[in-house]
Amino acid sequence: MTTGRLRELALRVAVVVGLLAVLLYVGRGLAGDPELPLLVAGLILFLGLVVADPALVPLVALPFLLVTARLSVAGVDLAVSDAMLAVALAPSLLVLLAGASRPMRQVMWLGALYQFATVFTLVRNPYQANLVEWFHAGVLVLGAVAVGWALGRRGHGGRSLRILALSTLALALITLAQAVFQYDAGNFGPVEMSWPYQVQKNAIGTIFALTGVVLYVRPAWMGWSRAWSLAGFWTVVAALLTTQSRQAIIALAVAVSLLVMRRTTTRRRSKGILLALIPALVGVSVMVQDQIQSGNEFNSFFQRLTWFEDSMDIWGTDPWFGVGLRWWYTDRFPQAFQPPNSLMDTMTSAGIIGLVAFIALLVGTWLVARRLDPAYGVLAELVLVTRIVQSQFDLFWVAVQVSLPFLILGLCLGAAARHEAAQEEKAKVRTQVEQARHPALRARPARTAGAAG
Repeated sequence: MTTGRLRELALRVAVVVGLLAVLLYVGRGLAGDPELPLLVAGLILFLGLVVADPALVPLVALPFLLVTARLSVAGVDLAVSDAMLAVALAPSLLVLLAGASRPMRQVMWLGALYQFATVFTLVRNPYQANLVEWFHAGVLVLGAVAVGWALGRRGHGGRSLRILALSTLALALITLAQAVFQYDAGNFGPVEMSWPYQVQKNAIGTIFALTGVVLYVRPAWMGWSRAWSLAGFWTVVAALLTTQSRQAIIALAVAVSLLVMRRTTTRRRSKGILLALIPALVGVSVMVQDQIQSGNEFNSFFQRLTWFEDSMDIWGTDPWFGVGLRWWYTDRFPQAFQPPNSLMDTMTSAGIIGLVAFIALLVGTWLVARRLDPAYGVLAELVLVTRIVQSQFDLFWVAVQVSLPFLILGLCLGAAARHEAAQEEKAKVRTQVEQARHPALRARPARTAGAAG
């Protein structure tokens, strides 16, 4: 048994002992609580899934990782996606600690570098929201990659992509149905999904764009036919267009264009889709021009220009270390807004030091993805590009919009590592078979130094 297997077994035993201790404590202290049976049943189910396969909990949690609805836990307001990501992370660490590939370690080191770089702004700006967001950012990046890695490494990569695609298609169909009623009433404005929960147009638009990339890339290990994937892709695109999320439309167009134009993919792509992208980009251009010509200083275009100017002023108060993560939650500045640009957000929050580490994180992970086998790396690369492009015109550090691309990156890394391990095992078996058939091929013992003399 390898060291990694022993470490994983020890961690599983520790998890079992810990959960049994929790059950004992709950049973003794909350015997009169009517909700106790549900709590115990939930813990036992969680325990059973972890023991059977640590990746089963993340697999069950996958659809909820797309939910942006808010909930309150222990007085802390967070998205359902963040809560489920935290739940999925615990068993995923068992898989990660059992061993990680070189590309996975590189991504984790890049994430750790960013976390370390933002420690300086924690020390310089001590307030609760700063500390909470520091942990939150770590979970959104490192946690999401770890969850994706666990799913891919344990053989659930294709299944995970299908679950994400089906969950997004459900949201797309709801959005399209709402668009029909909205258009029938004569309202041709942006469609924001309001059932079963409210979702802002740019949030749902980013989900549609990222899943659209997954469906158009359609890696072989996803297990979907070309017809199914294209049907899903155009359904998601239709829903995206109804949201009128300009940032997401541009990001998806860039990703698809890069895929079509590059030659290092696993299959040839028709360049005809580039013609279909032109009307969408023209529509975005028309919407922007209408806002500029309206002269309304409070529309999204002019509001962003104002926020950019204010961001530069706030950054100037502490250019090296920044004024703190989630500084807009404080009353230190007359302005209270999250900069609608990933670079300005990071620059104001963590200063030049944090910005350099942030750029290293994005560029470094993109390079790691680019060096992967194209069967796995193309998807990872393009979801990162989609998110990077979209975040130049909108918020970056928000639930789902950060965790989803890094989750998919982890899926690709884990699936690639599993494939490489399987290939190495096959090669080893073939070598052993050949040696058994031809004893002369067996390695001869090396001559000793004395014999050589």
